[in-house]
Amino acid sequence: MIHLLLGGARSGKSRRAVALAGKRSSVVFFATASPRDGEMRSRIAAHRRERPAGWRTIEESRSVPDRLAALAPGTTVILDCVTLWIARLMTDRIPDRAILTAVDRLVAVARFRRLRLIAVSNEVGSGVVPPTPAGRRFQDLLGAVNARLARTAGRVELLVAGVAVAVKGERR
Repeated sequence: MIHLLLGGARSGKSRRAVALAGKRSSVVFFATASPRDGEMRSRIAAHRRERPAGWRTIEESRSVPDRLAALAPGTTVILDCVTLWIARLMTDRIPDRAILTAVDRLVAVARFRRLRLIAVSNEVGSGVVPPTPAGRRFQDLLGAVNARLARTAGRVELLVAGVAVAVKGERR
């Protein structure tokens, strides 16, 4: 089952993902952020403090579907976040079609392995149209990725100011 959490920056998506995973002992947390500067290192440290110490963390910013394929069936997985994964692939000059194929593979792996995947992603379509071609490509591509994930998800929630609003499926 896929549970997609969408929202703006600092909307409570990651906190909600941790709450949804609950106190399960076999949670794998996929962290896609790269600690490139002090501010990002601080954000990463804050996120680490929010989740239980016993959870396994995999830091992966590129080959997410391949790493998911190695997990035991039925594992609960938090993918935080899709936004940074897609940005990394774009930075690596991966074509849009190949990125969408990677997202489709992510979904296929999650289904085949019967993972409980909680995917966190930014909703970037509610803001202004970016002034640069790269920004518009990112906004368009992430919108397409989110739509693909939402179509296959059993649940979709939009986080607004820390409040989860059910978009698809019943809220837990």
